[in-house]
Amino acid sequence: MFSYWKLHKIPILLVLGSCVFYVLFAYDLAREDFITLICLFAAVFFLHFKIIQFEKWNMPFLLVAGIVFRLLFLFAEPNLSQDFYRFIWDGELTTIGINPYRYTPDELMTNSTLQLPNAEILYQGMGELSARHYSNYPPINQLLFAISAFLGMGSIKGALVIMRVFILVADLGILYFGRKLLRQLNLSTHLVFWYFLNPLVIIELSGNLHFEGVMLFLFVWALYLISKGKYLWAAPVYATAILLKLVPLLFLPLFLPLLGLKKSLRFYVLVGVSSMVLLSPFYSSEMIANYSQTLGLWFSNFEFNAGFYNLTKQVAVHYFEAKPWELIKDYGLLLKGYTALFILIITFFRPNHNIKEVLRSMLLLLSCYYLFSATVHPWYVIFLIGLSIFTTYRYPLVWSGVVILSYYAYSQPDFKENLWLLFFEYSIVILFICYEFFRNKDYFALIRQKWLKE
Repeated sequence: MFSYWKLHKIPILLVLGSCVFYVLFAYDLAREDFITLICLFAAVFFLHFKIIQFEKWNMPFLLVAGIVFRLLFLFAEPNLSQDFYRFIWDGELTTIGINPYRYTPDELMTNSTLQLPNAEILYQGMGELSARHYSNYPPINQLLFAISAFLGMGSIKGALVIMRVFILVADLGILYFGRKLLRQLNLSTHLVFWYFLNPLVIIELSGNLHFEGVMLFLFVWALYLISKGKYLWAAPVYATAILLKLVPLLFLPLFLPLLGLKKSLRFYVLVGVSSMVLLSPFYSSEMIANYSQTLGLWFSNFEFNAGFYNLTKQVAVHYFEAKPWELIKDYGLLLKGYTALFILIITFFRPNHNIKEVLRSMLLLLSCYYLFSATVHPWYVIFLIGLSIFTTYRYPLVWSGVVILSYYAYSQPDFKENLWLLFFEYSIVILFICYEFFRNKDYFALIRQKWLKE
């Protein structure tokens, strides 16, 4: 034991220091206290970098550190997001046989016969915005909410613990299949720890209970199966990822050049059939209409931590006298068209004939989508982190360090964003993206090679 301490004294002290900061983050931080939030995050971000730098070949050390960091949040109430109230609300509805897509919380609270554990606490906690809209969480998310509510036995704290167990297991799954996929790509397996120990991942998933990690686990598992030629086995796993978070839908066309026409058609059919089976417990005509309505709001009503959208809005409002509430609706329609066009370009004008190139295309596609999107919550960047470890690009790690600046809005009574902070965030990210794309000359060489062949 003493010899181990002598060999690993500095990394152990770094881990202990991180534990102190994570405990303060979990149990003693109010999201309105922006300065404290930034200081704590900067501390754990620096320390995670040094821990990996010292121990990148010591998997047991990094594994234990990552698990301990997550367990520190086990009994904490999320302090940067109130979404968990809606998660538990939807889960409790499902356990008593009410389809969470059929009614808004506002509608249900007018029903005096509603027997829902902690109904008033959950209703008040989720906030007015969530309460007046139908649920926007896909069916597999709803299933996890329901299991958490059921095993929590009417306790909010109990449901939170169960959710955190799901998220921890999913992160361990990413570690397992991520290492396998890295070996398939002839990349160093230690790269997966840039995800596993990333403070944004730990705080937003284990801390604030977002389920991007569970979706990413299923996504990485499916990609590993595809890399082994088991695309039919991968299809239901990929469908499950889609029905947990919809983002993997964007990448479906990229499998056409990878698998070829016949195999990709089989893959698409099986993904579609699996999705319908998984969707069936919640299916109703009202569910389709209500879910579509809520989903449409993300393109036409909401804005947060936007990049190019904020630039567009400033130009349009100040120089063309555009009305912001009309602009975002028009911009949402343009974003849909731009995304569809960009998917086609990435699919057919980039070399996507092996899994490594497909992963690069996925990273490029999702990065561009987020850069132009009107809503980019900090936890959205986690998918980019997961994709980046299988490529030579590291700008998502930089983004994960500066996206925390967007939480400044929560320190303001009217949730007003600081455009200078957002400008700083996106300037850093875009400059690093440009640096990496010009540094990676192989990217341009591959495009030239594809055009020369044609």
